[in-house]
Order: sequence, then structure tokens, then C-alpha cells
Amino acid sequence: MESAATKSDRYRAAQQELAAVLRDIEDPIAVMATAACILHRHIPQASWTGFYRVVAPDLLRIGPYQGPVGCLEIAFDRGVCGAAAREGRTQRVEDVHAFPGHIACDAETRSEIVLPVHSREGKLIAVLDIDSHQPAAFDEEDQAGLERIVAALERRLP
Repeated sequence: MESAATKSDRYRAAQQELAAVLRDIEDPIAVMATAACILHRHIPQASWTGFYRVVAPDLLRIGPYQGPVGCLEIAFDRGVCGAAAREGRTQRVEDVHAFPGHIACDAETRSEIVLPVHSREGKLIAVLDIDSHQPAAFDEEDQAGLERIVAALERRLP
């Protein structure tokens, strides 16, 4: 298992890279596409990294991502992404098969972390979804690092 310092360094490097690349960029699709790419490279256990955008009341639609084809739409009442959108809080799931209502977009996914993403005005605009083929792939350090990154991204999203 990797040390917390190594993981912390990786998230800090991802956040610094995002800040440098996204300087003066506020277009939400450009921000999400760049974040998905950079995070996917910095999180070795990730099999899928991307965003589901809020497109209607209680409906998420796939946005920029890295990895195999994902689900195209997810209702707020379904799956881990729906729970993050509905509850407005990070969902860290060690075993997706034990999660009630889990949606198997990729049959090999074993664990997942999903974070709500808000506009500067506090409106939910997306969720950041990161899947892994490893069970229990995400811990408190991953959650803290990703929550810091999402907070920085939110300052760029109108």
C-alpha cells in the first residue's frame, strides 16, 4: 500500500497542474475535460474518471471523461452518482456490488468515489465520478485530495 505522503503529493501535483493549465479558463466543458484527463493520469487505481452533468431536474448526462464508455444518463434516484447528486455529499463505496441500486456501466468496476460539483453560486452542476477495478481503491486521503481539487474547480465554474 502506498504511503499517505505519496498520495498527498500526487493530489497536490494534480491540483497545481490543473491551476496552471486552466489559468483564465472558465468554460465548464473545457474545465471538466481537462480535469478528467489530468486526474486520470494522477490516480493510478482509476479505471474511469469523468463528469456527469446535471441536464434536467434529477437527471445526469455523461460529460467529459477518460476510460471505457460510461452510462449515458443517470437519474438522481439511481446508483452512486445519483446518490452524490441527490444527497449533495461525497460517496465513497468500497464494494459497488453491495451498494443498493448500483448501476453497472462497466462490469469490472469494484469500487467508486463520486463528488458533487457546484457552480460559484452553489448550484449543483455535475458530479465527478472515479471508478476502479480494485475493491476499496479509495480511502480518506483520496477523498480529502479530491474534495480540495473539486473546491478549486468550483471557483472556475459559472
